[in-house]
Amino acid sequence: MIQAISKSLTLEQFIADYGDNDRYELIDGELIDRSPTGPHEEVAAFLLRKFNVEIDRLNVRWFTPTRCLIKPLGQSTAFRPDVLILDKEAIANEPLWQQEPIITLPSSIKLVAEVVISNWQNDYARKVEDYAALGIPEYWVVDYLGVGGRQFIGVAKPPTITIHQLVEGEYQGQQFRGSDLIISPTFPNLELTAEQVFAAAR
Repeated sequence: MIQAISKSLTLEQFIADYGDNDRYELIDGELIDRSPTGPHEEVAAFLLRKFNVEIDRLNVRWFTPTRCLIKPLGQSTAFRPDVLILDKEAIANEPLWQQEPIITLPSSIKLVAEVVISNWQNDYARKVEDYAALGIPEYWVVDYLGVGGRQFIGVAKPPTITIHQLVEGEYQGQQFRGSDLIISPTFPNLELTAEQVFAAAR
């Protein structure tokens, strides 16, 4: 269960107190307890494995950090994505990277994926807005439980993967369910269905 803890923090306080704790992220100074479940971690690990295979296939200098924060500039916010793909060459320009695993520049990021648990509003709305504003080219919302709002995945609320692609500064989303073959701009040769991702949680 993701929940907010009623305690206002600066970014500096958050990094000092919770920067190494994977349970927490910061949104507008509010400490968010992500409380990931076992199945949530299985889905994230499955995606990481598949992405790393594609990174090797492409022979590019990208990597998937195990612990990293994304900090939108000018906000008391630090997102902790479930899956993050970084460009090793681009992070040389990151102002905080040598001291902390914190990303602030869109050029460093190839893809972000969030695995939805219960607080779906952040993944479907807030992060869509902030990741687009930051300029992240591809953002996956992996809703393996179908808990997202009806306005996002429909009345029947089936398990859904929504892949947002940045086009002229705004995200355009495409949804994948069941046997749909996932289409990823970052990984054009990815051979993966939505159901294969969802099955990782079972």
